[in-house]
Amino acid sequence: MNIEAINNSIQTQKALLESHSAFGKIQQLEDLQCFVEHHIYAAWDFMSLLKALQTKLTCATTPWFPTENTQVRYLINKMVLAEESNYSGNELGMSHYESYVKAMDCCNADTTGINHFLSEVQSLHNIFVAIKRSNLHPSIKSLLDFTFRVIEEGKTHEIAAALLFGRINLYPTGLIATTKRFQLNNPVTKLAPLVSHFETNNIIDNTQLEADLTQILTDLCGNDVLKWNEVQEIAVLAVEKQLELLAAIEEHILMKSELV
Repeated sequence: MNIEAINNSIQTQKALLESHSAFGKIQQLEDLQCFVEHHIYAAWDFMSLLKALQTKLTCATTPWFPTENTQVRYLINKMVLAEESNYSGNELGMSHYESYVKAMDCCNADTTGINHFLSEVQSLHNIFVAIKRSNLHPSIKSLLDFTFRVIEEGKTHEIAAALLFGRINLYPTGLIATTKRFQLNNPVTKLAPLVSHFETNNIIDNTQLEADLTQILTDLCGNDVLKWNEVQEIAVLAVEKQLELLAAIEEHILMKSELV
C-alpha cells in the first residue's frame, strides 16, 4: 500500500466531488454566499488538523527537546507558516481561514454563524459538546465530529491522512470556475478577494501542501501495513464527509430557492 494506491482507490469519490451538482446550483449571488457560509467550517477544521499534526511532529512544550525526524519537522513547520501566517497583499501574517472570512465579508456573506460557533467552542472548552449543542446542519456536525475524533484518537498518520485526502485538491476547478463566473457577471460585487483566496489556496498552495503531506505520510507509515490500512480507512471517510457537506450545501440552496 502507498499514496498512489490509496488515491486510485478513492478516485471515483474524488471525481464526484469535482463534478458535484452543488456547483451547478449556484446561480445567484445568494447561492454563492450560502456555499461559503457552509464551507468555512471545513477551512476552520483544516487549521485544527494542521496544528494537531504540528503538535505531534514537533516539540511544542517546555522543556524543549529536538524531535528525531528533522525533515518532517521542517515540512510541518513550513506548512503551518504558510497556512497560519501567510502573506496576502497588504496583509502580513493572516491565516487562510482569516482571509476566507475577510473575503466572505467583502461579498456580504454571513459570518455570524462561524463566529458564534467558535465563541461557543472557546467558552465550553469542549469541542464535542459545542458541536452537539450547535444548530449546524447535521452534515457539518458530522464533518467536525469526524475531524476531532481523528485528532482525539491521536494517531499521527491518521491526522496526516485526514489532511491529505480530505482537504487537499478536492474540488478546485468547480469552485474557482463558479466564483470567477460570478465575478464576471457581478462586477459591482466585491468577489475579487474570494476568487483570489480560492485560486491561491486551491491551486498554488495545495500543490506544495500535497507534496509535503505525501512525504510526511510516507515517512510516518514506512512499511507498516497496519498504518497504511488505517490511512486507507481515514481517506475513504474523509472524502465521504466532503461529499456529505456538498450535498448539504446543495440541499440548502434548493430549499432557499423554493422559498423565494
